[in-house]
Amino acid sequence: MSLHLWWIYVTAVFLISATPGPNMLHVMTQSIVHGPRKALATMAGLMSAVLLCLVASALGLGALLKASPRLFDVLRYAGVAYLVWLGIKAWRAPVAVDAAARPVKSDHALFATGLLTGLSNPKLIIFAAALFPQFIVLERPFWTQLGILIASFVVIESFWYGVYALGGGRLKRWLAPANRQRLFNRGTGLLFIGFGGALLGARA
Repeated sequence: MSLHLWWIYVTAVFLISATPGPNMLHVMTQSIVHGPRKALATMAGLMSAVLLCLVASALGLGALLKASPRLFDVLRYAGVAYLVWLGIKAWRAPVAVDAAARPVKSDHALFATGLLTGLSNPKLIIFAAALFPQFIVLERPFWTQLGILIASFVVIESFWYGVYALGGGRLKRWLAPANRQRLFNRGTGLLFIGFGGALLGARA
């Protein structure tokens, strides 16, 4: 693809990835609770989900989901249920007076939670299926162009994960008082439930 076309794609993805959503909120929350270093496992899980969705879209799953509303609805309802469960869990999260008193999750658990959070939104597959064709030049090698698009997406998404993780690390001190932790937990819970509601209202 031309450099001009690639820059348009990069700009679009940069702005889209910067927008707060379930993935970015999850990274920030885990960074606050467990620290930016432990949040790397969460980021790895989320990025694995993103890669799976992008590759699935490239292999035609996006077109399949569009052609099969029932299959899309099954995935969508499963994603809604998971996001709402995350919201309830965040709302009911215990408040720790001492940060050291917080239960520490293993990297495997953080990776798995990140992976499930990333996979909870089947709209990513539809999004990729709609976005990629706009930047694919038919006269040039398809898989080379697709590889460039996916690699660019991963780099940009990783950058924003890092920004949100560092932001969460800085918020940790401010959230030391129990009342602020409780407020943050409930606000986070409502946001996850809100994302679930938005996904429920989505249409393929």
